[in-house]
Amino acid sequence: MKLPSLFAGALALTLCSWASAHTVLEYQVATAGQSYKATFKVGHGCGPSPTRQIVVDIPAGVQGAKPMPKAGWRLEVTREKLAQPYTSHGRTITDDITRISWTAKTDDDMLPNGHYDEFVLVGTLPDQNGMIYWPVQQLCAQGRMDWTEIPKTGQNLSDLKSPAAALELMPGAAAGAHNH
Repeated sequence: MKLPSLFAGALALTLCSWASAHTVLEYQVATAGQSYKATFKVGHGCGPSPTRQIVVDIPAGVQGAKPMPKAGWRLEVTREKLAQPYTSHGRTITDDITRISWTAKTDDDMLPNGHYDEFVLVGTLPDQNGMIYWPVQQLCAQGRMDWTEIPKTGQNLSDLKSPAAALELMPGAAAGAHNH
């Protein structure tokens, strides 16, 4: 192999990994109307700066979101009154979590740029097929990255500079699914 070809291949791999280096869901397809564990994968900081906070906006129609605590990170949730209440386990739910944030408690708890981590929540997905998007804000010691762009009709996620995490909802009950 010629050296220029090797360099071109390495450059292409670097550019491909940079282009896809945004906050994504571990599983990007799920069954509509089922309980879902949303695992947001964070693979870098803001340039060399470590991540100090992750903020996830819960898509409309996702019910009963519950965040997973992380050692060294403070959890905050934002609740809002629902325009359309729903019933869960025999109770009428009139407000629900619409935003979850994890914030490093100290500088030592921040996620270094060279490390990887996951931020997890569970909730019940809307009972309709199609795409839903989870806007994620990544705040760093210096700078921020807002993974909040949602494609317009005819656009693909790959067309966007800072795409929101995407989840495709499919019909039918998944084998072994636990429906709430």
